[in-house]
Amino acid sequence: MKQFAILLILVFGFTSCSEYQKVLKEKEILPKYEMAKEFYDKGMETQKNKYLRKSIRLFEQIMPQYKGKPSGETVSFMNANAHYLIGDYFLSGYMFERFTKSYPNSEKVEEAFYKSAKSYYEVSPIYSKDQEDTNKALAKLQFYINTYPDGQFFAASNDMIQELSLKIERKYYEISKQYHHTERYKAAIQSFENYNLRFPGSKFREKAFYYRFESAYILAINSISALVPERLAEAKGYYEDYIKYYGDSESELAAKAKIYAQDIEERTNTQNEI
Repeated sequence: MKQFAILLILVFGFTSCSEYQKVLKEKEILPKYEMAKEFYDKGMETQKNKYLRKSIRLFEQIMPQYKGKPSGETVSFMNANAHYLIGDYFLSGYMFERFTKSYPNSEKVEEAFYKSAKSYYEVSPIYSKDQEDTNKALAKLQFYINTYPDGQFFAASNDMIQELSLKIERKYYEISKQYHHTERYKAAIQSFENYNLRFPGSKFREKAFYYRFESAYILAINSISALVPERLAEAKGYYEDYIKYYGDSESELAAKAKIYAQDIEERTNTQNEI
């Protein structure tokens, strides 16, 4: 009995595969649409990519013929969504974007806007790499929440915006920190200055204020004597900026900042005595 059941499954699978190959070669559009819809529904139900991939292949054959027709909206959305579900996010992002432009009055347009943005979110790389796709995702997610403030994907979109924004902040913070690490202190000071202006609520804000001060301090004490007084004064100003916001901090950075500030005071007093 068990062998008979296995045989039935094999026969059914072979027949189904043969039917699929036959329909692929069909010139008629309707059989392709019906089978594509069948595989799409099965893929949605089972979450198995093999059915979605088959539906995509059929959708791609019939898309041109459905362009401008009432059923074109359905075909276009299912094709984009099939790509999205199998993780082909580069294509799904583009396809959903095209769908929103082609069918702006569709009942699926909100979902398409969201999934286009989510597609770019999914391909956003780690912070150390180029963030072009991250910026695209941020722009699209922001557009979604502005357009649909009561939308069903509002909370998820807002969470993704927070995550991607932190990634961008980390990217620019690490660039500034690299200037400091490679002893390019003038560049580090300017870079941290720009960072603090651009990301006033950043998670890395205390570090940015601290390393701007430390960069100025190291630059000052290693300068030629004629430049030392001016640069010590500048470093002192950055220290005052730091303690203005983090004077009560008990971090290791705050402890180091106080030591550097005391050294600046001693050096300044020595300079005044000369």
